[in-house]
Amino acid sequence: MKKFPPPFYRWRPHPWHGLEVGPDAPRLVHAFIEICPFDLVKYEVDKTTGYLRVDRPQRSSSQHPTLYGFIPRTYCGTRVRDLMEGAARGDGDPLDICVISERPISKTEIILNAKVIGGLPMLDGGEADDKIIAVLQNDPLFADIEDISELPPALIERMRHYFLTYKLIPGQENKVSIGAAYGFEHAKVVIQAAMDDYETEYGSSD
Repeated sequence: MKKFPPPFYRWRPHPWHGLEVGPDAPRLVHAFIEICPFDLVKYEVDKTTGYLRVDRPQRSSSQHPTLYGFIPRTYCGTRVRDLMEGAARGDGDPLDICVISERPISKTEIILNAKVIGGLPMLDGGEADDKIIAVLQNDPLFADIEDISELPPALIERMRHYFLTYKLIPGQENKVSIGAAYGFEHAKVVIQAAMDDYETEYGSSD
């Protein structure tokens, strides 16, 4: 009987638990993309099955300015919480990531290599919910960027505005706040904390 060459997955791996964190984390990570800039519906990976589930239609006309997903085998627990002033807990999800690409990408449920350059410290109802910011590896326009300080400020403001408003419900208090953007040096600390939180929560990946 002919054998498949390794690595081979008989079944589709769970994108959170079955994929590797990345080829050179925390600088170069894998990103599993749930939402693209063309989506008017918020999708999230179903934690049980690993398939995309419709979370909710976007209430406003705001669209995500970048590709959006998460870094596999990360978890926002106590270590991530401790890095954010005012956080009572981590949000209990994998670490979110925004990936900037010059060319528009309209597909989701894709895996890509993302070069981390910084992040936004988002506090959502008392939960640490950092948004790591990265550029697509080998992107013809953005690949040489090393730190968020090299991005056009308008692009950072678009991301900040989106996350400050995407959960707004008329007549209700906004529970989201975002501090000043941070560069790669702090982003790598957040990613390592999320990797360590994952090991604590789910055990060794070996």
